[in-house]
Amino acid sequence: MTDHEGLHVVLGASGGTGSAIVSELVGRGRRVRAVSRGGGAPDGAEGFRADVSTPEGARAASAGAAVVYHAAQPAYTRWREEFPPMTDAVIEGAARAGAKLVFADNLYMYGAGSPQPMTEKTPQRASGKKGRVRAIMAEGLLDAHRSGRVRAAIGRSSDYYGPGGTGTIAGETVFAAALNGKTVRWPASLDVPHQFNYLPDMARALVTLGESEEADGEVWHLPAEAPITGRRFLELVFAEAGRPAKTSVTSTTVLRFLGVFSPFLRELVETAYQFEEPFAADASKYRRVFGPFEATPHEEAVARTVAWFRGR
Repeated sequence: MTDHEGLHVVLGASGGTGSAIVSELVGRGRRVRAVSRGGGAPDGAEGFRADVSTPEGARAASAGAAVVYHAAQPAYTRWREEFPPMTDAVIEGAARAGAKLVFADNLYMYGAGSPQPMTEKTPQRASGKKGRVRAIMAEGLLDAHRSGRVRAAIGRSSDYYGPGGTGTIAGETVFAAALNGKTVRWPASLDVPHQFNYLPDMARALVTLGESEEADGEVWHLPAEAPITGRRFLELVFAEAGRPAKTSVTSTTVLRFLGVFSPFLRELVETAYQFEEPFAADASKYRRVFGPFEATPHEEAVARTVAWFRGR
């Protein structure tokens, strides 16, 4: 087992995933270093300012760590150029510290048309650049583990939502828009089931990977509540916000057109298939090894998320 008294370092601590991991670790009474470019931290954690895209920054951030959680990422439009070298720097920093490395990954590498639900053995056949980048980074982490360079584990989740989750497909553009009485624009289809991971559940599962030797050298799909259609998800959001539902669907064709003018929207075209066809991951491997995991029901998770957005 990992030394629970040791230092847990969270890279990307100001983002949705990173801040949730920090909260989970603080709640477990762990020693926590929250690393971000700004250096801020909540009560119970030590703030640390670093640019972990550089080897020097990653080494400084990871110094003295027992576990490093890699939840940092570059701008969405810069993944291909900046994400792999950042992850290489993080691997080197964790290795230098003799720390275990846990990577907060997603499901992009499997690609469109994958058998549902996807498992950790589903073929990685993504054709888009972001999916290929994710596959390359994951293989690099597993190679580093197999070579004995660093202990590593990978936790994969779908799109997330929850307190602190602003920069996500179900973040600012859904919850803030609903609270402000604006129209929520949804990609592709409102009637296709899609898996969403709730941030506190993700953090709980990722910290379990960090503290369990059984997780080492493996990819794990993180448990989530059952897939939900966009229509039902937005019904829950508007009901909790106390606002009349206002929704519209943005087709992939329209996304392609808008992408001519917006680099960010252009990037979304690659992953639009996730909302055009059923999209879910099987987490039975996780539950088989680590035991029962009760994911937060969407009704409760949406209520907590609306409350967070309302209170900002």
